[in-house]
Amino acid sequence: MRATAVSGVGYTPFSRESGRSVLDLASSAAAAAAEDAGIPPSDIDGVVTFSLSNDSVSGEAVATTLALPELRFVMDFNQGGQSPCFMVQQAAMAVAQGYAENVLVFRALNGRSGSRVGSTPLPGPAAQYRYPIGYSAYLMYIAMWAQRFLHETGGSDRDLAAVAMAQRRYAQANERAILRGPLDLDAYLASPMIAEPFRVADCTSEVDGACAVLVTTLERARDLRHPPAVVASAVYRAGPRPGLDVGDQIMHDDYSRNFTYRLRDELYGRAGITPADVDFAEIYDCFTSVVLMGLEGLGFCGRGEAGAFVRAGNTSLEGPLPVNTHGGLLAEGYLHGMNTVAEAVLQIQGRGGDRQVPRHEVGVVTSGALTDGSALVLTADRR
Repeated sequence: MRATAVSGVGYTPFSRESGRSVLDLASSAAAAAAEDAGIPPSDIDGVVTFSLSNDSVSGEAVATTLALPELRFVMDFNQGGQSPCFMVQQAAMAVAQGYAENVLVFRALNGRSGSRVGSTPLPGPAAQYRYPIGYSAYLMYIAMWAQRFLHETGGSDRDLAAVAMAQRRYAQANERAILRGPLDLDAYLASPMIAEPFRVADCTSEVDGACAVLVTTLERARDLRHPPAVVASAVYRAGPRPGLDVGDQIMHDDYSRNFTYRLRDELYGRAGITPADVDFAEIYDCFTSVVLMGLEGLGFCGRGEAGAFVRAGNTSLEGPLPVNTHGGLLAEGYLHGMNTVAEAVLQIQGRGGDRQVPRHEVGVVTSGALTDGSALVLTADRR
């Protein structure tokens, strides 16, 4: 099979009210990714995307607005934040096996001015049991896991605060970030409590916007505008009884460990690396607790050590493992993790600007928060 790489990224501005259709946002980000890579639309033969509760547009619609001459591979996936790394995996597999040559992967939504995950009803077979008892908002589902994680590991709200503060420092150097103001401990503790243990500062920032990446062969990527971000490994994992719908994880055995524990061995094994080889990590962060779970689940620190790891500055730009260098979904904006993948590509390519990590040969990216999710290992070209 052919080796694959991400060669370009594209964004729209992130805002609280775009004043644009989702199709316009999607098309703009996709066109920007192709332009960034230096691949003409006439060479693009695949489009992959995902949506949640019909909040986006189809790959076929974007192919139409971009006037792509032919599609050989298309995928519209019905999932949320578990999807970005998995969608890149699907695109990479299609390219690796010759089913497509150049595949756009995008996420687009008016997530602030339109349908909002934080307040949108999430229907499904389990909804009839959740809503009557007030177990309704997605925030509540994650909060239950966060409470259990902190209880099992001896953590506290100071651990959550450390994540929020560390990522806000990165966001201050990111012109795309929706939240760029400073955040110290006093400001964190003054932030209103929403659902224990989460304050406002622990929660992702819903935005309108779009982000896209372009996947191609490594051979072609070597001749394009930017260094390749090689797809060295890609893994999806869901444990037993992952739930009847997006709001139901009641039958999962352990609320203190998420999908990262399940996929890490395969993730690293496929890339031929260990956690010690990773230079930086972009960990999905719809809420602060998910970063702590990811740090432990991916083997970057031991059980119950994630809070201290972040407080010690290990995830800063000068630390041994920079994490969420764009400010994360907490501060850059909530595009369900597509922008987290794009940030990892920029870092591998050496295009992080003031946020550029000093070592950027190997990066890990995750997508998802609870029972199921996906992850990538991206590397520099090692020929």
